[in-house]
Amino acid sequence: MTASFHAHVLTLFPEMFPGPLGCSLAGKVLQAGLWKLEVANIRDFARDRRQSVDDTPYGGGAGMVLRPGVADAALKAAPPGLRKICLSPRGRVLAQPLLKELAASPGVALFCGRYEGLDERVIAAHALEEISLGDFVLAGGEAAAMALLEGVVRLLPGALGNAATHEEESFAQGLLEYPHYTRPAVWEGRAVPEELLSGDHGRIARWRKEKAEELTRSRRPDLWAEYVKRQK
Repeated sequence: MTASFHAHVLTLFPEMFPGPLGCSLAGKVLQAGLWKLEVANIRDFARDRRQSVDDTPYGGGAGMVLRPGVADAALKAAPPGLRKICLSPRGRVLAQPLLKELAASPGVALFCGRYEGLDERVIAAHALEEISLGDFVLAGGEAAAMALLEGVVRLLPGALGNAATHEEESFAQGLLEYPHYTRPAVWEGRAVPEELLSGDHGRIARWRKEKAEELTRSRRPDLWAEYVKRQK
C-alpha cells in the first residue's frame, strides 16, 4: 500500500517518536502503510565538532535560540512537496478545519521548536507556517507535533472503519458532541435518557442535536456564536 500522507518530523529528541503515534489507531494505520513517518535529528545538521544547535539571542535576554544555519540545513533536507510547519506557541491555533486541510495534503514537515524558538530569518526564508496547540507554553514542539499528527491521521481515508464517525463528533457541524451512554440502562441510580431507549430514530436525532446545542452554548460561546450566525 502506498502511503497517502507523509510526515517528516525535525526534532532534537528523535527518541520521542513514534511514541503515542505508534499505538492505537495511529499506530495501526502506520503499520498498515496508510501514512508514513520519518524522524530527522536536527543535531545531525550541525557542522561544528560539538554539534551545537543554539546560541545566545541578539539583544540579550534569557534562553537560547536555534541557530539559522542548522535549522536551514535540516529543512532543506526534508522531502519536497510537504507543507512546512513550525510548532510554536505564537502560531495559529490548531483546529479541526486545519486538520482536514492538512489531511488532504501530501504531507507535512514539522519543525519542533525548542529553547526560546527558531531564528526568525529561517521562518521567513522557508515561509514556515507557525501552529500552536493553544495559549500555553511547552518545553518543545514534540508533543504538539504528535497531537497534530494524531488529529490528521484519523481523518485519512480508510483510517476509521466507519467514516460516519467524523460527521457527528465535536466540531464537525460547528457544535460540541452530544453525550454518550452504554449498558447498563441504570448505573449507580443514574438512568440513560429515555429518548435513547425509545427506538425512535427521529426522536433520538432531535435529542442529540438539542444536547449538542446546549453543551456548545454553555461551554463554548465562541463556537455557539459562529453556529448561530451560519443558521441565519
